[in-house]
Amino acid sequence: MNYFRTAMLLAAMTALFMGIGYMIGGQSGMMIALMIAAAMNVFSYWNSDKMVLKMHHAQEVDERTAPELFRMIRQLSANADLPMPKVYLINNPQPNAFATGRNPQNAAVAATTGLLDMLTMEEVAGVMAHELAHVKNHDTLIMTITATLAGAISMLGNFAFFFGGNRDNNNPFGFVGVLVAMIVAPMAAMLVQMAISRTREYAADRMGAEICGQPLWLASALSKIAGGVERIHNPDAEHNQATAHMFIINPLSGERMDNLFSTHPNTANRIAELQKLANAGLGGGGYAPRQEAPQRASHDGPWGGARQPSKPQRPKGPWG
Repeated sequence: MNYFRTAMLLAAMTALFMGIGYMIGGQSGMMIALMIAAAMNVFSYWNSDKMVLKMHHAQEVDERTAPELFRMIRQLSANADLPMPKVYLINNPQPNAFATGRNPQNAAVAATTGLLDMLTMEEVAGVMAHELAHVKNHDTLIMTITATLAGAISMLGNFAFFFGGNRDNNNPFGFVGVLVAMIVAPMAAMLVQMAISRTREYAADRMGAEICGQPLWLASALSKIAGGVERIHNPDAEHNQATAHMFIINPLSGERMDNLFSTHPNTANRIAELQKLANAGLGGGGYAPRQEAPQRASHDGPWGGARQPSKPQRPKGPWG
């Protein structure tokens, strides 16, 4: 079913490309758009994960540079019966995280330094379990391809402004078609993102709670992340808005409501669902964070070795 949904998404995106191309340049424009769409589909399948990580300046870490985070994800991956994904950190004060990759064998999970600063070890475990749930559900492929193609569709709409409406390009709709392409293209891309993201978040919350064994860890994390996102601006996310649906909570300003035009469910509703799982008896298993403060293996991570807890008596995250 996941592969079928992916195929349907690619077909819908291709049809949208062709329709916009027809509005801009008639049949010749439609064929050009079809070739561009086919190339984008192939390129997105193999490279969209790398593009998204690069957009957000993610840096890969390992057991030497981020020992506790790396070990945590390794144990959670074992709980989920998944291969160990690549682990990335994003030097950004906004607390957030996402997963990407075309399949579990080529997956990556990324967390911001703000997430590690603001959340406890247990809460980070809940977040990373949620991201691994996306990997296990094969959500990462469809979400990553959508992010890439949505950005391309929006650029095609902008392209229409500069090159559409010319009587010599066999455009059957003239300037009206160009205006429709400019407005419909980004709107359609946005609606596709919304459609695929919201139901997936609830499913990933539930499976993430099962992977880490404690629904309330994720519930507490979501509350803190939502508060941090409201206060802290994320320039990379604002510049690459087509990737917003990939994050555990929308990183953009001004999108907090659970309505038709939201890429994510309302955070309070997600927390309520997790509390129901806890009340139903889910908990008591899964990941068990170490209680002792571990020896830091290295200060050469992407945070430049400057990350030290302000209150040593309270561990702030999986880094010790």
